[in-house]
Amino acid sequence: MTTSKNGGTPWRAMGLVTLLGLDLAVCTLVGYFAGKWIGEKVGSVPLCTAAGVLLGVLIGVSNVIVLIKKVLEDSNG
Repeated sequence: MTTSKNGGTPWRAMGLVTLLGLDLAVCTLVGYFAGKWIGEKVGSVPLCTAAGVLLGVLIGVSNVIVLIKKVLEDSNG
């Protein structure tokens, strides 16, 4: 297996890309279903669902940023 100069392999890169996509998708779906559930309890389903999706996307993006920073620190050190 060929490794790059920073110690990564193609399999590690493929795993990272898969993890990033899954993280963002799962956070968005959890936000959607949580917003829908809260909206049914409160009585404002569309607004709560949209807020849940937005919150899920924001949490997913922040998780992706943290994960990328961790991977970059590991490859430099």
